[in-house]
Amino acid sequence: MTTPRTVTPTAFVTEPPVRFCDLLAAEWIKMRSLRSTPWTIALTVLFVIGSSAVAALADYDNLSGSGASMRQPPVFLPFDAFPPAGYMTLMLVAGSLGALAVVSEYSSGLIRTTTVAVPARGSLMLAKAVVSASLWTVVGTVISTGSFLTSQAILDGRHTGVPITHPGVVRALVASALLAPVCALIGLGLAALIRHSAATMVTSAFTLLMLPTIFSQTKRWSADINHAMVVTAWKRLVQNWPPDPTSPVLSAAVPGSWSVYAVWPLVAVVLAVVVVRRRDV
Repeated sequence: MTTPRTVTPTAFVTEPPVRFCDLLAAEWIKMRSLRSTPWTIALTVLFVIGSSAVAALADYDNLSGSGASMRQPPVFLPFDAFPPAGYMTLMLVAGSLGALAVVSEYSSGLIRTTTVAVPARGSLMLAKAVVSASLWTVVGTVISTGSFLTSQAILDGRHTGVPITHPGVVRALVASALLAPVCALIGLGLAALIRHSAATMVTSAFTLLMLPTIFSQTKRWSADINHAMVVTAWKRLVQNWPPDPTSPVLSAAVPGSWSVYAVWPLVAVVLAVVVVRRRDV
């Protein structure tokens, strides 16, 4: 006669759900583990601040012997403190590195491992966006502040430097600091949509830098499209003088330019979250 055995059910150990702060830590490790990232950021910081020094030195030489700076109050020269050449380079680099946060995982195949470990793809993409935006906000603030201080220190030699409390300076500082994270999030959104490194880089550069040049500001419909571009919004926010009503060039409004700063990254992040949720890796 056999005695029936009682089988004890196996207790399955379940891992606790992944917290959003864990995703942020993982994305930060991924970003800083790339050797190219700190070097690229460091070279970009030096280049942009250096371009502001070169622009200020050019005006320093132009003011030599004129004596005009001694006879009138100093005027804020925005494109000495924030030169377009330097900041367009910053836009290109920020957009490219923001895109690499996504396309690097697709090109290496790491995205499959990541999505198996973290099935919540929307949260994963939001973590990438938060880390990219935070990093580039810090970098943009360092560049913006360094560019302003460097240029004004040079122009002080001709008594044309202005303090940070001068009208228009704070707005220009904030707009220039936020330019980098805005472009990084745009690159991230394009990367989630395209998922190909070369195509994403080309599309990012075209959208941020080349597309605005297609649309003239002399006709209403064309000017409206041009004013909806990030680079045009940045130039308007940095500009320290009111638009000329007699000029044939239609100028963007300051509130509208801030709206451009808000809408572009918001749309890019929402697009990235929706795409990764609906499409297989």
